[in-house]
Amino acid sequence: QVQLVESGGGLMQPGGSLRLSCTFSGRGFSGYAMGWFRQSTGKVRELVATSSWSGDSTYYADSVKGRFTTSRDNAKNTAYLQMNNLRPEDTAVYFCAADGPYSSHMYYTELDETQYDYWGQGTQVTVSS
Repeated sequence: QVQLVESGGGLMQPGGSLRLSCTFSGRGFSGYAMGWFRQSTGKVRELVATSSWSGDSTYYADSVKGRFTTSRDNAKNTAYLQMNNLRPEDTAVYFCAADGPYSSHMYYTELDETQYDYWGQGTQVTVSS
């Protein structure tokens, strides 16, 4: 059984940085595409970033492009979301999700949240001065 646990959230001033981690428990992490989503109060959950299971392809929402970077360390069974130049509108609960194993070809980035098989519990990120 796969379990995902996010960490690294917290309170940060505008312009600051945070790195979220998503620790994967189970077998076959390297075969899972990993996605990051967020949900603000009163809003629907939205896709922030995702990477293919190979790590060779990534997708970013326009609102975070150039500021956020997703990566993975297969040796540590961990995915990361580096968030730079944070803005108040980035305030949300951030979730990681896993799709796989090997659900599609190695360059495919899954944008449909209903296709993700496993979800973490979320971590709060608050950007405020």
